[in-house]
Amino acid sequence: MTGAALVGLDDVRAAADRLAGRLHRTPVLRSASLGRLWGDVRLDLKAELFQRTGSFKPRGMLNKVLPLPAEERARGIVTLSAGNAGAAVAYAAASVGVPGTVVMPATAVPAKVEACRAYGADVVLTDGDLVETYLSVVAETGRIPVHPFDDPAVVAGAGTVGLEIAEDVPDADVVLVPVGGGGLISGVAAALARVAPGARVIGVEPETADVMTRSLAAGGPVRMPEARSVADGLAPPMSGEVTVAHVQAFVERVVRVSDADILAALALAVTRTKLLLEPSAAAPLAALMTGVLELPPGTRVVSVLSGGNVDLALFGRLANP
Repeated sequence: MTGAALVGLDDVRAAADRLAGRLHRTPVLRSASLGRLWGDVRLDLKAELFQRTGSFKPRGMLNKVLPLPAEERARGIVTLSAGNAGAAVAYAAASVGVPGTVVMPATAVPAKVEACRAYGADVVLTDGDLVETYLSVVAETGRIPVHPFDDPAVVAGAGTVGLEIAEDVPDADVVLVPVGGGGLISGVAAALARVAPGARVIGVEPETADVMTRSLAAGGPVRMPEARSVADGLAPPMSGEVTVAHVQAFVERVVRVSDADILAALALAVTRTKLLLEPSAAAPLAALMTGVLELPPGTRVVSVLSGGNVDLALFGRLANP
């Protein structure tokens, strides 16, 4: 068990107050068709793809940046990201009028790189170690580091997703959350444990980027620089003290799915729901599709659709394998 302090309900509620009027309250949409197909469950979809910047990430980033003292804000902020966290930091920086920098892998989806630049951030692309490059940029620029997930303020911001789920689906039995570094599931699980303790939170991550599964087995954070997945948002090179502690405390289990199953679930979900999901958002749906969760018929399931920043060329490859 890690020694990191856990985010409390007051922290999440303070984040909700701080973000009110700045971000969208995203809808919950019912998919009776997919629910019947995948285990005869009642399936609701928390549509974070409709959040500003196209993912849940601005919840945590704004909650981190808004309380910064004026002197720290003036120095600007910097993060590392494959895409969604970078766009969220760029958006947060633009929202408060400060400089922003995003360190990204050279293999990042071009559309996600351009999204960061469109919000006004400087982008540093690297073929080398992402974490080492990020730390070098922090040292060289003096900008305030904003971790993409391993920060209590970021976790508390993500926890507002959990508060909304509890209000909109108070009878949820299971909440499925995609897992990369763990910021989203940490916040959602921390909130639901306090306001809807009957809801079981289950994480889903790619088999080829299972840093959280490895961290739980090791009893603490691990690095996984070789992590790769079609769900690029779920393939960070490391986990963190804060997120591992929250998953240990509040998450029932984390299961793994293959990239092939993620793509199969994505194609079917887009066809049935007409929602333009990115692969990361489809990972929990892949777990439902494959039956790895073994949920009884009639289970009331909420799946968090974490984002919709997809490379449209992917759909061309799905249509013409």
